[in-house]
Amino acid sequence: MKKYIALVLFLIFNTSIASAEVKIGFVEIQKILKGAPQTVAANKKLEKEFTKRTAKLKKAVKKINAKEKEFKKDSMTMSESDRAKTQREIQALKIDAQRTEREVREDIDLRRREEIAKVQKQVNVAVEKVAKEQNYDLVLYQGVAYAGKRVDITDIVIKALGSLK
Repeated sequence: MKKYIALVLFLIFNTSIASAEVKIGFVEIQKILKGAPQTVAANKKLEKEFTKRTAKLKKAVKKINAKEKEFKKDSMTMSESDRAKTQREIQALKIDAQRTEREVREDIDLRRREEIAKVQKQVNVAVEKVAKEQNYDLVLYQGVAYAGKRVDITDIVIKALGSLK
C-alpha cells in the first residue's frame, strides 16, 4: 500500500513539474552594447574627452614628418655634426610621440572599460526589468551555443535601455 501511495505521489509530482512551463529568454550582449543609447552617449563622451590630446598628438606627428622631409632635403648640404644633431632631434621627437601615443591609447582603453562597466550595469537593470515585466524565469546572455528567435529578447532590452537614460 505504501508503495502504491508513493507511486501515485511521484506521478502527481512529476506531472505537475512537467506541465509547468519555464519561460526562457536570451540576450545578445554584443548587439546591446552596440545598439544601446548609453553606449552611443559614452562613445561621444570619450571622443570629447580625448579630442584635445589626440589633436596634439597628430600635430606632433605632422611636425616630425615635416622635420624629416626638411632633413632629407637639406642633409646633403649639412655638416656631419649638424646632420647627426638633427637626426637625434628627430629620433627624440619620435620617441616622445610614441610615448604620448601609448599613454593616450592606454587612457582611452581605461576610460572605455569604465564606461562599458557603467553600461553593463544598466544592461543588467534593463534585463531584470524586462524579465520581471514579462515573467521570464531565466534569461541567459553568455555561454549559449544557439538561441532561437523565439527566446531572443535583445531588442526588447535595448528598448528598455532607452527608457533608462
